[in-house]
Amino acid sequence: MTSSPATGALAALGAALLLAPAGTAVAQAAPLAAPTTALQPARVAPAMGALGDTTGYVLGPAKDLRLDPFAQSAADPLNNALSLKPDNGVPKVSTTAATGALSNGGGAKDLPVAGLLLHALPG
Repeated sequence: MTSSPATGALAALGAALLLAPAGTAVAQAAPLAAPTTALQPARVAPAMGALGDTTGYVLGPAKDLRLDPFAQSAADPLNNALSLKPDNGVPKVSTTAATGALSNGGGAKDLPVAGLLLHALPG
C-alpha cells in the first residue's frame, strides 16, 4: 500500500482538528437554562378537540363494516329464517327481523338495537 503526500497532509489536518480545544475552533454557544422540576399545566382542550375530530374517521368505517362475510350467498348461515305463527291470533314471529339486516350484507349500523345506539356516534 502506498501513501501519497496528500494523504499524509489530510491525516495531519484531521489529527490537529481532533486535538485542538473546542473553544478555539468553535464559538461558545449560549448557556442553557437550568432545568426545573415544575410540570407544565395540562391543556385538555386541544386533546379533546383532536379526539372529537378523529372519532368520525375511526368509527365511520367500523360502523359500515360488513359483519357477515357470507352475506347474499348460498353458504350464509343467517339466511335461514325460522317463523312461528301462534294459535291465539297474534301475528307470526320470525327471526328475519334480527338476522335480515346482516344476511343482506349490512353492517353494525343496520342491526335492530345496536344500530340505534351506533347512529348516536359520529361517523
